[in-house]
Formats: sequence, C-alpha cells, structure tokens
Amino acid sequence: MSTVRRAAAVLAAVSALAVLSACGPAEDGASAGSGGPATGPAKVVKSAKPAKSAAPVKPSGSPGKGATPSPDPDFDVFPCGTNDLTFTASLAEPTTGSYLLKITNKGTKACRALGHPVVTFGDLDGQATERGKAPGIEDAVRLAPGASAYAGLMGGAHDGTGKTVDTIAMTMNTESDLVQTPLKASTPGLYVSSAKNSVTPWVDNAEDALSL
Repeated sequence: MSTVRRAAAVLAAVSALAVLSACGPAEDGASAGSGGPATGPAKVVKSAKPAKSAAPVKPSGSPGKGATPSPDPDFDVFPCGTNDLTFTASLAEPTTGSYLLKITNKGTKACRALGHPVVTFGDLDGQATERGKAPGIEDAVRLAPGASAYAGLMGGAHDGTGKTVDTIAMTMNTESDLVQTPLKASTPGLYVSSAKNSVTPWVDNAEDALSL
C-alpha cells in the first residue's frame, strides 16, 4: 500500500471515531431516567397547605367556660310532717270563735307546708272542711329551720245542733303515706257546728290566714 493510501485510511478512521464520540453524550442526556426524550426542566410542585383544624364543638347543653352546674337549692326540701313541727292554736276572734293555727319548723332542714291542715275536733267524728284554694307544691310555704306558717280555723255558727270541744288535733298534708303523730292544741269552748267548721291553707303570715 502506498503512503498516500495509508494516510487516507488513517484519516477516515479518525473521523469516524470523532463522530461516535460526539453522538454518545448527546444520546445519554436525552432521557431523564425513564428512557424518554427530555422535555425541559421538571416543574417543582408546591405541597398544599395543611387545612386548619375546626374548633372543638361543645356538647349540647354543656355549661359555658368557667360555669359550674348548681343544683336546685330546694331539690331535697320535702313536705313537712308533724315530726318536724311544733303546733299551737290561739283564739283570734271571740265573736266568731275563729282560731289562728301556727306551725314552726323545729328541725335542722327546710320543709314545705303543703295544702290545708287536717283538723279534727276532740272525740267528734269528721274534720274541718277546706276553705280557699291552696297553692301548688312549688309555691307552698317553705319553712326554714325556726320559720312558721299559719292557717285560720273558722268557728261554726251556734245553731243549737253542734257541740263544743276543748282540744283539736292536726296532721299535715304530705301527699304521701307518711305516718304522722297528730299534734294537739287547746281550744276551750270551740263550737263545732253541724255545717262543719272550715280551715284555710297554710300561708306565711297571720293576717292572710284569717282573711281568706
């Protein structure tokens, strides 16, 4: 082989090697790990902001902040029975033979004087009839320890058919089967007529007791 032809062959080989070297790096950078063509720099996706947590919901009917539930102060105030009381009767109107009845709470807890007193006359049968409308349980007289309530026992007409008694006995309306010991009071010469004597409901003052 002549020198000219040998030089031409070497030149051709060098040129081919240069082409291969130039093409290799371009092909390697064309893909980004997946073998696909590059489409430019990837966009950075910002993460969404975390949602704000909702304020806690208070249970229905729960007391407000700082509030403490307070029970009804009268939730354990029961009707008064005779074991809780002292009892007196005093002549209020001699012309009509009416008596003022008074009860006083001798205990250490409050109680309620419900309705009308149940009044009987000595050894006679029957009892005084109810006069006037009594308040409901919630409005009944509340007797704190040492407090008093009053009722008026109206005398009967001297029609010649009745009898006189020197004592009366009283029990309380408790709207229950509570066993009570009758409380007695002196009522000298009280006339009990056949038309029945009447008694007012318990109230918190003597004046109203005699005017109902």
